Amino acid sequence: MTQDLKGRVALVTGGSRGIGAAIALALAEAGADVAVNYRARTADAEAIAGQIIASGRRATTVRADVSQGADVTRMVTDVTAALGPIDILVNNAGIAIVRDLDTLTEDDFDRTMLVNLKSAFLCMQAVIPAMRTRKWGRIVNISSGAARGAGAIGPHYNASKAGMEGLTRGYAARLVKDGVTVNAVAPSLIETDMMRGRPDLAQRIPLGRLGQADEVAQAVMMLAGNAYMTGQTVAMSGGMAFN
Repeated sequence: MTQDLKGRVALVTGGSRGIGAAIALALAEAGADVAVNYRARTADAEAIAGQIIASGRRATTVRADVSQGADVTRMVTDVTAALGPIDILVNNAGIAIVRDLDTLTEDDFDRTMLVNLKSAFLCMQAVIPAMRTRKWGRIVNISSGAARGAGAIGPHYNASKAGMEGLTRGYAARLVKDGVTVNAVAPSLIETDMMRGRPDLAQRIPLGRLGQADEVAQAVMMLAGNAYMTGQTVAMSGGMAFN
């Protein structure tokens, strides 16, 4: 089933590459106009926006560190001026600092929480007023299987993603009467820059391969087109775990 998002405006944080880029392109294919957020990869973000424009949709790029409140406020203002009020927010921006218990530092923990968790809070707070006014909104947070499993990155990463799923449920419960749904997608071992060069990881997956960014995008699109599903986490693990 193809969602019709024509006339909707979407913002994808961390949208210049990997999962974020796949989501941005999928939203445009469904008819949405898309803002591609990035922090440092200007050329990559502009390339994704170029593909979207070439497909006949509107697009803009917006540079912002989404862990900083002032940047988020400016980003939402700029996107609204360029494309219109934001209808769909995908909180995809994140970092994965690989640490074990002996090397994990306070700075690693704080930075991970800022980028992976606080950014989602800041972005949701910034877009929700306009969504409530129009009685329509879709928020999708990109979590991870590490929210429920041991993971390979470190306990700081586990905590940030578990917190994101708690944030998802808390916002969903409070926005359910406003026409705004809030859900999460929790992929595990997706073939992105972070996972390339690790063919050994596929041995852990019953399906026998890493997941693909466009498969994560498909789950996001399902949530963007569904008005009845809220407060849920869609897990994608290739059969490694079952909810």
